[in-house]
Amino acid sequence: MKQINIGFIGAGDISILHAQSIHECPEAQLVGLWNITPELAQEKSKRYDCKIYESAEALVADPNIDAVFVLTNLETHHYYTLMALQAGKHVYVEKPVGATISELKEMQRTADANNLICMPGHNYIYEPGLFRSKKMLESGRLGKLSALYIMYNIHHPEEVASRYPGVIRHIMTHHAYIHLYLAGMPQALTAMKSVIDYQDFQEENLAMVTLQHKGGALCHYTASFATDDHSSDPWTMMVKIIGTEGATRYSYRDWVENKPGEVHSHTFSAYQETITQAGQYFMEECIAKGRQPLSSMQDAIHAQKIIEGIEMAIREGKTTVIN
Repeated sequence: MKQINIGFIGAGDISILHAQSIHECPEAQLVGLWNITPELAQEKSKRYDCKIYESAEALVADPNIDAVFVLTNLETHHYYTLMALQAGKHVYVEKPVGATISELKEMQRTADANNLICMPGHNYIYEPGLFRSKKMLESGRLGKLSALYIMYNIHHPEEVASRYPGVIRHIMTHHAYIHLYLAGMPQALTAMKSVIDYQDFQEENLAMVTLQHKGGALCHYTASFATDDHSSDPWTMMVKIIGTEGATRYSYRDWVENKPGEVHSHTFSAYQETITQAGQYFMEECIAKGRQPLSSMQDAIHAQKIIEGIEMAIREGKTTVIN
């Protein structure tokens, strides 16, 4: 199989995990990167042993590049994704994939028109544990779905959190696509948000949501940058399904290294694994074999509907019906 050459647009913290994913894929190589800050580009190019492009336009114009990872801030995902797709490159775009539903639809149309893969960075669903949970639920082995819990409680210093758009967009986007993957689209939700122990941060660092399905099942989201959970059986990052005839659980805390992560207090090994599994699926299955991602751009649109529903419920102080 021909080697797949990758270019990064953006070289922030998340690029470290994607570079590791590519390093572990024998069929792929990180060829080069561009970052808006030259100093960071220099630092990461040395770390990854790859070239620096003078601009994003130069990177996507390079015929040696087969695919582009868009790893910039949310507000620029749409711009750089369209740039890469229009240059004939497959694209892996980090979540949140776009700021609005209209942006996501344009990305989808552009990818389809050019017969290219545009894969959302919906990394958690590529984990074997969640695939097994989905299979058990769909086969009826867990009975009727009763409750689904998706919990995230990992402290982020304010200076780190300030790089992101708040936990609803940054973390609950994960929750939304996991929810869709496991149980499908909910019909209504209610939500609240807060800021705990930050001084200048303008967005929320804590949010909770309750969602209802047509069949009566309830789902609960928690997303927090405010605190770690170091209690027994902690809710660091957990997905729990409870059915009438069984239950499953996926947890970061089943794989922990006692050393700090890039941002986290510990190294939660499963986090890197989700990035690795998703990246390798993009390279080995989507690009090399022509298969579609497990989570499509249409799924990204549905996840965005949930996120916008959460924001509306908080803004209006009432339950939101999701159409």
